Amino acid sequence: MRSRRPGHTSAVSQGADEPQKGDSQRELARRAGVVTVGTLASRVLGLVRDQVIAAVFPVALTDAFVVAFTIPNALRGLLAEGAVSGAFVPVFTEEQELRGREAARSYFGRFTGSMVVILATVTAVGMYFAPEIVALYADGFDPERKALTETLTRWMFPYIFFMGVAALFGGALNALHRFAVPAFAPALLNVALVAAAFAAVPVARHYGASPILALAWGVLLGGVLQVAAQKPALIHAGFLPMPVPAFRDAAVRKSFALMVPLLAGLGVYQLNVLLSRRLASHLGEGAQSYLYFAQRLVELPQGLFAFAVATATLPTLSAFRAKGDRDGVSRSFGDSLRLSTFVGVPSSAFLFIAAGPTVSVLFERGSFGALEVTETAKALVCFAPSIWIVSLVRTTLPLFYAANDTRSPVIASAVNLVAFLAVGVSFLDSLGHVGIALANSVASAAQLAALAFLGRRHVGREAFRGFGRSTGVATLASAALALAFLGTRVAGAAAGLHASRAGQVGVYVVATVAAALAFLGTAKLLRSAELDALVSMVARRRRGAR
Repeated sequence: MRSRRPGHTSAVSQGADEPQKGDSQRELARRAGVVTVGTLASRVLGLVRDQVIAAVFPVALTDAFVVAFTIPNALRGLLAEGAVSGAFVPVFTEEQELRGREAARSYFGRFTGSMVVILATVTAVGMYFAPEIVALYADGFDPERKALTETLTRWMFPYIFFMGVAALFGGALNALHRFAVPAFAPALLNVALVAAAFAAVPVARHYGASPILALAWGVLLGGVLQVAAQKPALIHAGFLPMPVPAFRDAAVRKSFALMVPLLAGLGVYQLNVLLSRRLASHLGEGAQSYLYFAQRLVELPQGLFAFAVATATLPTLSAFRAKGDRDGVSRSFGDSLRLSTFVGVPSSAFLFIAAGPTVSVLFERGSFGALEVTETAKALVCFAPSIWIVSLVRTTLPLFYAANDTRSPVIASAVNLVAFLAVGVSFLDSLGHVGIALANSVASAAQLAALAFLGRRHVGREAFRGFGRSTGVATLASAALALAFLGTRVAGAAAGLHASRAGQVGVYVVATVAAALAFLGTAKLLRSAELDALVSMVARRRRGAR
């Protein structure tokens, strides 16, 4: 095989069937950038969605919604995104690489048909056993909140069916290196929820139902819209065969074989989520909501780039693995690690130092008052360090999936669970919901350590070339970010600008811009290769738009 410069990997051109030579960190950044733009739209709308929910509904109602929405979301992680990333995409890519486009198309139809049967069965069972499921997640709720949560759960359970189909559509498009449509589709859920909060609340009240039921209707609509949005792209690509259940098909059976340990690993993680909700249900009114809004802020930078990098990397890693190109795997994985670090470190630093002002500016209005701001900010401080950690976890998992190794992530997830229980139970009485947030961050760090240890056999040392320097650059630039933000805040306070709401918002915006410029300027002075890759990607997209 012809040698290439360090940092370069093989590319799969947009919509092409065969990997091309000369893929680099800039190419990975370009692909991740496509996903990032779509994810940015979804996350911004998600932030608007959360602002609307916080302002319109009191925490007594949002507590019930948070738990009810967590349940289908947990299954979405198991049967939708998890199944697609760990079991569908690697086999789909292998079929396309080794047997051709038509074989991959046929496999897609058989696997989709099989999953539709499973998703429909899970939906029906979940709706029937909603009371028992809610009891697992929130046994500390009083009877009234428990009954409301059960009603919401029944309404929202079909969401898992639509999200499972949407994830399969998105996985196929990503495997074909068509990232734009599946990246933008999740934004439709947020559009539906915002619309429901305004348009459907009066309908719920008219019929004597709780106004929070409007959000359940919005969730269902959002699931349907995500399926509908991706269907035309698959038709255009010629990859929408009739779904036919084929549980005995060899390729389908291989995917399900990969799913078994994968589901075990994701199940351990979802057990972590279940325990978080269960513990918080014993802490009184508001605990679920404080954790939810804080975690949503943490998920914003995670989703914007870490998820984008992982999504863009998995098809490339799978293609390299199918060809037996270990060097290509190492280089592509190394690029993704450094890019995730470049964004993850400053994101953690910013939300750690700016937790209180961020929660206040974004959520303090309507039903969300000073108490809610304070309690949410406390949780955010403990969640913030996990941004970089979880970014690396998400970036590392595709390495295992591409190698068809779904057992190692199970072990790492078990480590996560043990660490969460040890810290969460120890600090629950003294720290309340803040202890649960702290436990999540510690558990993520333990999971990353386990993945690093178990992943050594899948990647060469070349993957970590330059990682130490990239981390050092990101850390120094983040220190400049912190100084700029805090300095601007102090100057604003000295000028008396915090006396009014408008002044507080203005100082926050200026301080945030100053922090971003300080980070980018410092990274540029330190000659960050990741910054150069991102700038090059943006420049090429601008030239292409002309």
